[in-house]
Amino acid sequence: MILALEYHRSPARYLAASRLPGRIRSAAVPSLAPLRLTTREAPGKPGPGWVRLRPVLSGICGSDLAMAAGKVSPYLSPLVSMPFVPGHEVVAELIDDAGDGMPVGTRVVMDPVLPCRARGTGPCGPCAEGNENRCDHVNAGRISSGLQTGFCADTGGGWSERLVAHRTQLHRVPESLSSERAVLAEPLACAVRSVRRIDVPRGTSIVVVGAGTVGLLTTLALRELTPAGPITVIARHAGQRRRARALGATETIDPSAALRGLRRITGGSLVRPELGPGYLLGGADIVVECTGGEGLDTALRLVRAGGTVLLSGMPGKAVDLTPAWYRELNIVGSYASRGADDFGSAIDLASHDALAGFVDSVYPLSRWRDALSHALNAGRSGSVKIAFDPQNGDRPAHGEIASAADGTDHLDREGADK
Repeated sequence: MILALEYHRSPARYLAASRLPGRIRSAAVPSLAPLRLTTREAPGKPGPGWVRLRPVLSGICGSDLAMAAGKVSPYLSPLVSMPFVPGHEVVAELIDDAGDGMPVGTRVVMDPVLPCRARGTGPCGPCAEGNENRCDHVNAGRISSGLQTGFCADTGGGWSERLVAHRTQLHRVPESLSSERAVLAEPLACAVRSVRRIDVPRGTSIVVVGAGTVGLLTTLALRELTPAGPITVIARHAGQRRRARALGATETIDPSAALRGLRRITGGSLVRPELGPGYLLGGADIVVECTGGEGLDTALRLVRAGGTVLLSGMPGKAVDLTPAWYRELNIVGSYASRGADDFGSAIDLASHDALAGFVDSVYPLSRWRDALSHALNAGRSGSVKIAFDPQNGDRPAHGEIASAADGTDHLDREGADK
């Protein structure tokens, strides 16, 4: 039997969480979310090529928080199976030999996408083309529905003491890379995929809307992997603005000053309709939406005519698409990552000096409510990435985090990278 944090079907709790006003969400969501800490059977290996993993660290993603807060679109409901164990940003040790030079005990990160190769089907059209993140068989094959590990009832997830993965999902972690850096590999791979979804000519002006984990890592990927020109990051909190500049942002702007600031930077003109917020005539060449909330509406109002809006954050709110029609915008989606190439680049980027201290707090599963509350309040508190240590919350994690002086099971290094 293993300890696991399990998401179960509870429409009443889901709806109650979704109706919370923003100002009390971080305090109330952990009590209302349809999550429970339970003991359950460890997931079995579904078929050939599957191996067992022991999670070392598992991050709390924005999509996990949206799920807990009742903010996920019903569009995705056929693509999950319940009850499932969340956690798709995983650093783990192999319990079984995975082949390809990865024996028992190897430290790995996991590509959570569950395509045809893992399911024993197909290949479907997208998988045959190498676009496994677009797999059409995510509700078929030898495992139950699940767009990713962490949303599939049969695989388990990182918020537990054990999970299973197909060996093609796994990537070895270099000995030189700490687990606190390695747990950033999956969100970094998503950022790499995002910037590879669009053409970024030399000198292109870019705006990144949002400076949580997704926005900050996307800023790094844009600066390191493209010839982008000025990158402006819209960030609500001072700590986010500081980190964005360290990761390559040319300028940072508070959301309340976004229109005026971009008018100054791009030379556009600001117009204001009779109802609703204003927008720019002119604007940035590319705007990347990284909030999963109201950021898309902001992005549509900041991009120039004929420009590109890249959706990197998971959409969560309805938006007026009039600008897309009137301004002939290109709207491009980016989901997960595209396999080994993206993960290879992500693992390389994970050693970047500016990522020091990104994982500043690690919680045991027993303190999951505190962990979710912290993650929901991360921007305001100065944190970026919060993680679980499913094995032992009292021990120091590799390399960058030391145990708290008072012996508590919350390991916190806020400010240690200053």
